[in-house]
Amino acid sequence: MKCPYCAFLDSKVVDSRPDKGGATIKRRRECESCGKRFTTHERVEEVLPLVTKRDGRREPFERMKLIVGIQKACEKRPVSVETIEKLVDRIEIRMQESGEKEVGTTTLGEWVMAELHGIDQVAYVRFASVYRSFKDISEFMVELQDLLKK
Repeated sequence: MKCPYCAFLDSKVVDSRPDKGGATIKRRRECESCGKRFTTHERVEEVLPLVTKRDGRREPFERMKLIVGIQKACEKRPVSVETIEKLVDRIEIRMQESGEKEVGTTTLGEWVMAELHGIDQVAYVRFASVYRSFKDISEFMVELQDLLKK
């Protein structure tokens, strides 16, 4: 592991422990050249399906892109970063368990909306309004009426 202080390539692990959820391992390291300590977080690299866009393009799934989109929908709402990260964890698991090589943005959007519906209804409506690209207020009202029925 490259030292962030002196760029030396060798360090030793001083302490290692899993994070709260067990998804990553936090390691405390010490540079063997300058002696300074730093922390790294290790996560298992998962092979996720490609995301198929509405226009047919395919691109790798980007966790941060999804988190940012959900954070925008949850802005000024009582939804913690931890809740959003767990939501994205569940989406990633669902992608892996699907066994598909490609997942459409339509499918991803529906999964996110289903998750948000149970977390925060305002965030759900915000996400739906961007995701579904409502053309006018009547389409938006139909979505709100469906929400009120549930």
